[in-house]
Amino acid sequence: MRALLISLILFFSTAALADENILNVYAWSGVIPDFIIQQFEKETGIKVNFSTYDSNETMYTKLRANPRAGYDIIEPSSYYIDRMRRQQMLEPLDKKQLSHYKNINSLFLKTHYDPEDKYSIPFIWGATGIAVNKSAFDPKTITRWSDLWKKIYLNQLMLLNDSREVFSVALITLGRSINETEPKQIKEAYQKLKELLPNVKLFNSDATISILIDEDATLGMAWNGDTFKASLENPHLTFIYPKDGFVIWVDTFAIPRNAPHQTNAYRFLNFMLRADVAKKIALDNNYPTANLAAQNLLPNSIKHNPIIYPSREVLKRGEFQRDMSDVALGVYEKYWEKLKMGS
Repeated sequence: MRALLISLILFFSTAALADENILNVYAWSGVIPDFIIQQFEKETGIKVNFSTYDSNETMYTKLRANPRAGYDIIEPSSYYIDRMRRQQMLEPLDKKQLSHYKNINSLFLKTHYDPEDKYSIPFIWGATGIAVNKSAFDPKTITRWSDLWKKIYLNQLMLLNDSREVFSVALITLGRSINETEPKQIKEAYQKLKELLPNVKLFNSDATISILIDEDATLGMAWNGDTFKASLENPHLTFIYPKDGFVIWVDTFAIPRNAPHQTNAYRFLNFMLRADVAKKIALDNNYPTANLAAQNLLPNSIKHNPIIYPSREVLKRGEFQRDMSDVALGVYEKYWEKLKMGS
């Protein structure tokens, strides 16, 4: 009996240890390279169960429906951090467990979506501006969003297939915030966009890189990271940070409330904050990193590239997307559908 009891104790202890030696990550598809996950597993002995999503809405809806879904790490965009922290869906961060936290670029700290840096760790970021093919248009003549309304661009523009991104162009042109929630002002932005429709050739967010490379569109909205990737294959491409303002987005890491393996979650976060690790990720996915120590390790051709890493002076013109009420989002969607239908 004694031998059996000892065997059972050892069995259940080993099983419990194995259960603790895992990490459940739920992140954007195509952002964290497989070799980074493999490196973390090799260094720590922690088995990573890696799941992906293709929109913030998918991730949010899943966690909202099941607060005990079992995820330890999630990767919300900035405005969803704003929403989820207010709905108490996130664990406050213990910075004492994050020795590499100091590597974060201060530009992405103390933001409106997480004013006390209490719930999120900036990971990658991007900006929405104007991609220009220099073989088709002179970029010196395109400095503001308002330039896109010129009649010479008839049936030339690519716009992102994203309501808030597209409405931000009109709102900025009208001198308003990209986070406008008043129905009257949203309608005014819609009316401004209707005037732009004759110049619009297509709406697309999924294949912007190939569209820019193949020159299916030679002018329009794009993210700086996508334009940079496309420019590696098509040297005629450049990127304009509009003088009248632009959207800045940030994808972050957070620990959801009720995460079952929080110790392992902190080990993962601290690993991802390492300069050498963040550098490898930046070189693989070509998105700008929010890790300043990693940025400083990048080749000069990247860290001094004004498309991917603009100056602080330029970034001051940007505005972070913020969360808004479902009522306001409903107004945007109503006018977005009318716009896409051309009505």
